[in-house]
Amino acid sequence: MTESRRRFLIQSSRLGAAALAAPWVSARRAFSTPLGRPVGIQLYTVKEAMLENPAGTLNKIRQIGFGEVETAGFGKLSAKQFRGLLDDAGLACPSAHLQFDNPGAAFEDAHVLGARYAAAGSLHASASDPNLADTVWTPSMNLDDAKRTARLANHIGEAAKRAGLQFVYHNHNFEFADQGGGVVAYDVLLRETDPDLVKFEIDCGWMIFAGRNPIDYFKKYPNRFPMIHVKDFLPVHDNGAAAGGKAPMLGAELGHGVVDYKPIFAAAAAAGLKHYFVEQEGPFSRMNPLQSVQVDCDYLRSIS
Repeated sequence: MTESRRRFLIQSSRLGAAALAAPWVSARRAFSTPLGRPVGIQLYTVKEAMLENPAGTLNKIRQIGFGEVETAGFGKLSAKQFRGLLDDAGLACPSAHLQFDNPGAAFEDAHVLGARYAAAGSLHASASDPNLADTVWTPSMNLDDAKRTARLANHIGEAAKRAGLQFVYHNHNFEFADQGGGVVAYDVLLRETDPDLVKFEIDCGWMIFAGRNPIDYFKKYPNRFPMIHVKDFLPVHDNGAAAGGKAPMLGAELGHGVVDYKPIFAAAAAAGLKHYFVEQEGPFSRMNPLQSVQVDCDYLRSIS
């Protein structure tokens, strides 16, 4: 995908984002949410606060208005201890990002949390699995990498199904580098994984900044995307560093970046979306993470 197309996708959403940027106090009084489902948060967004005070942070998350969380590790706690804090705060955990070097242990943690989805943000083969020894995680996924990753995803997905769970693959931006003729690794992952064993969690912010449109994927592959990450970035200013995707990608509060999520939610709902999770990248220069996720939550209520 060329830089010009990437820039077009970003710029085409800026008017919508600018129109939605408004005072958030009145929006906080609303009780409506996109799809009529609880607003979720990927806890990586507040990772430092979770390490310092997990119980207090989860209670604050609930007070802000979130009803669901997606985990990104448990800090110094066990999965059982973490589940206790979630219950005390009144939060559900439908999805957990896990490490799959030991799939059995990962699946056990997911069950303890009450999660339905076992998600991976990156994959690499366990050294104990000789059948998948050629599968490695790479920060720049070519087509051969994608085929190996698809085999591993099918393998984990089959084990997850036996454990009563659904395996889900989460993207970044490296799956969308043009490999020639408009072909990208992410499309290979979708084609070469079993739709019953492997679902996908679109990180909308990363996908858009890589020059692709989530709406296109929702339309082409219905029922493959039960979850999304709701993420935004500040505009990339053309200072010479943007060429080749080398510009820094700075996270933005929802409604203050470049992505208009209202049409994305409409397309995702038609494609079978079940859960959505706010996730914000740093640095948090305008406000702290907990203040940021308040803005994020208010934005989602404002577009429902």
